Amino acid sequence: KTVTMDLNFYYQDIVRACFPNAQIVIDRFHMIQMLTRSFNSLRVQVMKTFDKRSRQYQLLKSPWKLYLKKFDELEKVHPRYNWHYKGCLTQAQVVMEGIGANTTLENSYNLMQSFIKAIEDGDTQKIESLIASKDSIGALMHKTLLTFKHNLKAVLNGAALTYSNGCLEGFNRKIKQIERTAFGYSNFINLLTRIRLEENLFREKEPNSLLMAA
Repeated sequence: KTVTMDLNFYYQDIVRACFPNAQIVIDRFHMIQMLTRSFNSLRVQVMKTFDKRSRQYQLLKSPWKLYLKKFDELEKVHPRYNWHYKGCLTQAQVVMEGIGANTTLENSYNLMQSFIKAIEDGDTQKIESLIASKDSIGALMHKTLLTFKHNLKAVLNGAALTYSNGCLEGFNRKIKQIERTAFGYSNFINLLTRIRLEENLFREKEPNSLLMAA
């Protein structure tokens, strides 16, 4: 009935060929990941337009992780001194002053935060209005919205439905890490054995009934 995936175009072709009646659901994680990557790329572009010794450059460089967090989770009460930009600011103040250095960056940040909030609330109407946004948001962010627009039905399904491929993605990541740690396996059976060991899929053999009888 449903197939949950990322925004890979070829996967969708395969699903439509094999399961023509299934609903395609874009996983929420992948949507947010595309938005944050687009914004982060724009942040770096804007940062490089300032002198490295300037306050704007330091505000956009050193606390870069704050820009990728949800605004509601930022510290807004207790300011802390930071030697990079030589001042006492809360996390929220750092972000607001940083994005205030460029209108396009500010628009992109507001759109990203609104999109994340709409996904959490399952607000499909809000998502549609954000995808159709005409604000100046930078080339890569605009390309991301165009991708969402071309897959609008699947994106809205991802926001409205509770399905996720997170467990499968996590399992695949664990397998890749096992291969990376071992620098590859020449024997496929050994790889399967290692995966089963990591997942505790081996069952203890039952005691021999004859021995039990004795």
